[in-house]
Amino acid sequence: MKTSAVLFAAFVATASAFAPATPDRSVSTTTTTTSLSAESVPLANGAMSFNRVCREWRCKYEGDKGTSKSLEAIANAVEEFLPEIKKASKDITVNRLVCGSCLDFKLMMTVPLEDFGPWEESGFAPEKEFLDKIKAIDGVSQVETQTITNMEI
Repeated sequence: MKTSAVLFAAFVATASAFAPATPDRSVSTTTTTTSLSAESVPLANGAMSFNRVCREWRCKYEGDKGTSKSLEAIANAVEEFLPEIKKASKDITVNRLVCGSCLDFKLMMTVPLEDFGPWEESGFAPEKEFLDKIKAIDGVSQVETQTITNMEI
């Protein structure tokens, strides 16, 4: 799974690799979906596109969502690292997802495509420190990451 995420990230960092060749270079095949990026990268034979990329950090926690000590400790780690996370891009969005029945915790940071490469080169700072912190929490397991597109439609 990590290999596919690394490969995807490498492709995303060079968005021109996704652009289809056109015989007439004066005709653009990309579309703009938001003002946050000049060009979108087409997917699915042009049926969809993206110009924002998400880095997801996720894990499992123990206990009831209302009283879980491990979830409380994760929340404290998020609070500690949030200012550093937000330095990834002036246009970053950060979403926290908690599932009480699956015991899933996810933190999703989405940045414009043009900010993704530099953030990736920095190791998605502060990813390593954050993940090390939550791995040390009793009751936290299955700590993983994923790179995906994340478009509001």
